[in-house]
Amino acid sequence: AVYLSWAEEIATAHAEAAGYGREWSERRGGGWVIRRTEITYHQPAVYGDEVELTVTVELVKGARGVRRTAIRRAPDRVLLAEVLTEWVWVRLTDGRPTQVPRELVDLAAAATAATIARRRPGPRAGPPAQTRG
Repeated sequence: AVYLSWAEEIATAHAEAAGYGREWSERRGGGWVIRRTEITYHQPAVYGDEVELTVTVELVKGARGVRRTAIRRAPDRVLLAEVLTEWVWVRLTDGRPTQVPRELVDLAAAATAATIARRRPGPRAGPPAQTRG
């Protein structure tokens, strides 16, 4: 479950870094919701591992967006997991899917060319950490 949390966290950071984060979306009356997530586990991260997450926007078209997140052990770059997430752009007024704003499609195309990576400490022993969002 922590891999999925990390994938969502880096997707949010990616959107903010590319200039189309939460405030941008709210000003345009829309926002992203996750429609579907697939995760492929290759190897576990263990206590003390430092991991690197890399996110790539693969598609922004119609009402859909698709991001792929690779989670690797930082020192040796071994692939631990891949997360494929399909997002849907919805109107904030009624939650219904609607066309992604053209400006966002253009911004996403630029962001696709420049993936971002972030390093994180690996899993911790004990109960999961509480986060505020």
